[in-house]
Amino acid sequence: MLVAAAVCPCPPLLVPEVAAGAAPELHAARVACADALGLLAASRPDRLYVVGPAAEGALGTYPEGSTGSFAGFGVDLAVRLGTDGPTGRDTRAGARPLPASLAVAAWLLERADRSGAPVEGLGVGERVERGRCVATGRELAASAERVALLVMGDGSACRSVKAPGYLDERAAPFDAVAARALGSADTEALLGLDENLAYELKAAGRAPWQVLAGAAEGAGLEGRLLYEDAPYGVGYFVAAWS
Repeated sequence: MLVAAAVCPCPPLLVPEVAAGAAPELHAARVACADALGLLAASRPDRLYVVGPAAEGALGTYPEGSTGSFAGFGVDLAVRLGTDGPTGRDTRAGARPLPASLAVAAWLLERADRSGAPVEGLGVGERVERGRCVATGRELAASAERVALLVMGDGSACRSVKAPGYLDERAAPFDAVAARALGSADTEALLGLDENLAYELKAAGRAPWQVLAGAAEGAGLEGRLLYEDAPYGVGYFVAAWS
């Protein structure tokens, strides 16, 4: 059963080494993420799942110990998902590297108290349909007595003319709905986010948020919005559910 969830944005710029001189611009977001992850630790989960957008078209799992890198962003920095002890290492030949969203999550977790819960990553393709997201969330929630989720994802990328998707007048209303839903743990509102509109607005968080909605069914969680901004024309939200 889902007992807690943290929702965080996933731009690599959250990592100060990647942001370099612009690092202070997302300081408030980093603080909010740390607060949200503190709630996860306090919930004492039996299992922690990290869910985030990925490039592949469907769903991909990443075991504890999977590694990621920010080399593609010009920084010689590697991260590991979960523990780095013998049981946390993924030594299989050809193991896939973490997608960027889960690499950011791994970076956040390295700086947080996880209370020793096993961790598994799940990459969700941006076109995965609502029904499959919900079914996946239900499966995660049913996998242990006390389950927590760290859900990575951004809102629209069309909030300004300098945004990755340029300015789209539909972006701000879309993000407003998402922010209200995340801040109030409104699963119905999250499930109501239009898949096609989200894709057009480059809102990478839509599918992970709908996995969260599926996991939270019947859990009776309450939400708090800890951060909301669009500093680079992209909607960033931090929320805590408990």
